[in-house]
Amino acid sequence: MPTILDYLKQLKRQGVEYVEVDDEARGVLRELYTRGSARKQPVVAPVAQAIQAVGTTSAEKIASLATQAANWSAVKALGTLRDKMVFSVGNPDARLMLVGEAPGYQEERQGQPFVGPAGQKLDAILKAMGLSREEVYLSNVCKFRPAMKNQTTGNRKPSSEEMAATLPFLCAEIDVVRPDVIIAFGATASEGLLKQGQSVSKLRGEWRQFQGIPLRATFHPSYLLHQQEGLKEKRQVWEDMLAVMEKLRLPISEKQRGFFKK
Repeated sequence: MPTILDYLKQLKRQGVEYVEVDDEARGVLRELYTRGSARKQPVVAPVAQAIQAVGTTSAEKIASLATQAANWSAVKALGTLRDKMVFSVGNPDARLMLVGEAPGYQEERQGQPFVGPAGQKLDAILKAMGLSREEVYLSNVCKFRPAMKNQTTGNRKPSSEEMAATLPFLCAEIDVVRPDVIIAFGATASEGLLKQGQSVSKLRGEWRQFQGIPLRATFHPSYLLHQQEGLKEKRQVWEDMLAVMEKLRLPISEKQRGFFKK
């Protein structure tokens, strides 16, 4: 038993977010998880459980991941996330993947990430890039809306434990999609992917990597909606989008380069 735990801890220190195990090993790990829960001590449940993207096409594999995520025991054990899962939307063979934090009221209601006013702002950004929602892949670090007492339309950011519970699925999604570029929208998504609690202002403007894929962190579309003037922030987001377009070798016109300049 200690050998298995030591091995998993070693993988975690190396940055491995999830592993595949056979049925026998899964049974052993489930027993360890049960014992750990009984002692009320944290267990690396997301790492211990097996995730397999089953199918021939990317769409089939993503669908299989969504089915597994809907009944993920690590989520159930937390008891702090709502029941309805919001997994992903878009092209599972996309070159560009967009990652947000967690579903809000509108996302939970419609069953898709990036909808409502923030989704409309994102659609406008994509249109300015010459792209559409159907061409990219959209997902969240956390797949369930964080719960609140007497909750109606209010939202809260997911905790680090809540993000950790579903982050293995995002990692599996990335393995399936294999995008050329990932955009992390907002501080929470950046924290979940980069394990850095820095502000977006400090993270943006530079290329980073996640699972060997170039990653760009920038402000969330909802943040732009709350800026009265926001010309500076809009320009900063657009500069990040220009960098993404260059990385993807998309055509950029002089008009596009001049967006949001004074």
